[in-house]
Amino acid sequence: MKKISFWLFGFVFWCSDLAAQTPYYQGKTIRLVVGYPAGSAHDIWARLIAPQLTKQIPGNPATIVQIMTGAGSMTAANYVYNIAKPDGLTIGVINAALYFEQVMKRPEVQFDWSKFTWVGSASPTNVLLYIWANTPYKTIQDVRNATVPPKCGVTGTGNTGYYFPKLLEQTIGTKFNLVTGYQGGSEIELAVERGEVQCRAFSVQVFFGREPFNTWRSKNLVRVLVQTGKKRDPRLTETPLLSELMDQYKTPEASRRLATVLLGSGEFGSAPMIASPGIPAEQVKLLRAGYAKGLASPELIAEAKKRGLDPELISGEELENLAKEVIVQPPEVVGLMKKVMGE
Repeated sequence: MKKISFWLFGFVFWCSDLAAQTPYYQGKTIRLVVGYPAGSAHDIWARLIAPQLTKQIPGNPATIVQIMTGAGSMTAANYVYNIAKPDGLTIGVINAALYFEQVMKRPEVQFDWSKFTWVGSASPTNVLLYIWANTPYKTIQDVRNATVPPKCGVTGTGNTGYYFPKLLEQTIGTKFNLVTGYQGGSEIELAVERGEVQCRAFSVQVFFGREPFNTWRSKNLVRVLVQTGKKRDPRLTETPLLSELMDQYKTPEASRRLATVLLGSGEFGSAPMIASPGIPAEQVKLLRAGYAKGLASPELIAEAKKRGLDPELISGEELENLAKEVIVQPPEVVGLMKKVMGE
C-alpha cells in the first residue's frame, strides 16, 4: 500500500512538473481582431505580425486574423475590453485616436483607454490630407477661399479622416464637407475615383505604402495639401506643414494646444495592439516580448519595406504610460475637442 501511495505521489509530482514546464501558449491560438476591413493598414500590420508571434512566443501558438469592423474600430475595442477573456489569446488592432471618444464621454465608449493591456505598436505616424487633382482646390488657400467646400470621405468620427479636417477648420480656417459611413479606406478610395468625394485625411505612411496611392502618384491624379510633423517629409517637400500654416494664419494659442493633443495620437503608432484588462503579468510579458522580437525580425522588416511601411517599435510599456496621460485633459482643451468633433 505504501509503495502504491509513493508511486501515486511521484506520478502526480511528475505531472505537475511537466505542466509547469509546458509553455502557456503551446497548443493555443491567438486571435488578432482588426477593427478595419481586409486590406486596410491595420489589417496589413496584423498580418505582418501574426506569423511572427507564432515564431517568437514560447509554445509557438497558432495565430489567426479576424476582421471586426464598425464605428472606426470602436466595435473591436469594446469587444476586446468587455467580451474577450483576459487570457492573452485575443489582441485588438484599433484606431490610435479612439481615446478622443472617451475624453469627450461618448456613450458608445464601453472601455477605459488607460486600462487596456498594451502589447505594442509600430511607427509613430504623421498625417496628411490629399485631394483629387482634377478639382479646383490646388492649395490649402483655395480650400479656405472656396464657396463650396470639398467633400472628404470618412469611416467614423473618432479617426484621423474625421478629426484632421475638423482640426484644420479650427486652426487655419478651412472648410470641408465630411461624408461619413464608409466601412474602410478602400471604399473611400473608390468613392474618390467615382467623384463622390474629393479628399481624405490619413497617415503619410499609408499614402506611400500601398495601392492605389502608388498608381495615383505616378499618374499625378492626386495632390497633398497639408502634412503634420516637425519637418517636411522628404517625399513631400512642396507640401506645407500644419505648424507653418498656423504661423502664417496666426492661429491662437488655445487652438495650437488643441492641435498638440489631437496629433498626439500619432505617438500610438500606425496600428496599436491591445488586449483585455487583467491579463496575468507573465502573459503580458510574453506578448510584449513576442511583438518586439517579431517587429525586429529581418523577415518582417523586409516585407514591411516592400509595402512602404516603417516597423519602428513603440513598446507596450510606452503605450501604457501614454494611455494614462492622454485621457486626462483640461476643460478648455476638452471643450475645443468637442467643437472639433461636432458636439
